[in-house]
Amino acid sequence: MKILVLNSGSSSVKYKLIDTAGAEPKTLAEGGVEKIGLPGGFLKFKLADGSKEIVELGHIDHNDAIKAILANLTEEKVGCIADYKEIDAVGHRVVHGGEKFSSSVIIDDDVKAKIRECYDIAPLHNPANMTGIEAITAIMPDVPQVGVFDTAFHQTMPAKAYMYALPYKYYEEDGVRRYGFHGTSHRYVSERVCEFLGEDITKKRIITCHIGNGASMAAVDGGKCVDTSMGLTPVEGLMMGTRVGDVDPGALTYLMTKHGLTAEQLQNIINKESGVLGISGLSNDMREIEAAVAAGDKRATLALDMYQLRITKYIGAYAAEMGGVDIIVFTGGVGENQTGVRSDVCSTLGFMGVEIDLAVNAATRGTETVISTPESRVKVVVIPTDEELMIARDTEALVKK
Repeated sequence: MKILVLNSGSSSVKYKLIDTAGAEPKTLAEGGVEKIGLPGGFLKFKLADGSKEIVELGHIDHNDAIKAILANLTEEKVGCIADYKEIDAVGHRVVHGGEKFSSSVIIDDDVKAKIRECYDIAPLHNPANMTGIEAITAIMPDVPQVGVFDTAFHQTMPAKAYMYALPYKYYEEDGVRRYGFHGTSHRYVSERVCEFLGEDITKKRIITCHIGNGASMAAVDGGKCVDTSMGLTPVEGLMMGTRVGDVDPGALTYLMTKHGLTAEQLQNIINKESGVLGISGLSNDMREIEAAVAAGDKRATLALDMYQLRITKYIGAYAAEMGGVDIIVFTGGVGENQTGVRSDVCSTLGFMGVEIDLAVNAATRGTETVISTPESRVKVVVIPTDEELMIARDTEALVKK
């Protein structure tokens, strides 16, 4: 089955065409359209030899972007299919499903309505995701579509983990609670690490660390998520590239009052001006931060120390919550590639029986690798995430069903 996986944002559409036939799924094409709704829109895609090519598109909307992707997939020289009708199904990443979706679903009018009902709590993401769904509906009305929700995996959390200590009416009336995000990634790596190690996931306590520009962690006990670091929105939890993470709400109301900030201005500060960028004043890219640290930059050093401490604190909290931990997984752009972050975080976890092989860790970037020593009581593993494959698998299973 050929499945087109789409991740539609407000100004971009990322895609991957995956063929699930055969023993192993095969990626036939991947790329993305950038600067949708802005001058100078373009399509960037990967060629068979691994190189990348850019096609200028000009001022485009999401329908134009989807058409450009389909045209590229069927283009005589660089395409991989003869006709877009060869696409059997389309799987969409949808950021927020609220309490409405605990698993992936075939998209119909009722599902679309429920996705729209989540606009209030995901105003930056769900409307953008819906544009991709509607574009496919317009261009390929007969192809089945599946919604795979970032929040679905976390719906197994107990109320004691997802509730906020606010007046209960705000949960009942407004749905204010912890939902969590990156669920597709947390689900993939928790399942994959057990396959990789030959372990039974139902018997393991796993902490998954999806560490990148956006970052979250999850406690996975017996294959079920029991807690996660992101909340009602993706701002809560770990310190991120530009997001603030955990912060005293009183500090925010203090700043609003003192500086006369609007809600929109505060949203911009906590989403786009904070985190590693806000502390370092340099960048939200961990590679640039590590280079600045090596050069002796004090604020970059503080940013890195804060970033790593948050990860360590959540690992400790989740181990306590589950009564121990058997496996720690690092994934995401930083988790997979920044060896220093992994070693520094793990260096403080010796009391839990964590011991990593420094040489193996230093040589591991973007590959499935056990970086703990044979003596370590906790397995520490790098597992590159593959959310698109997870979306393709869910899409195939639902369409076949």
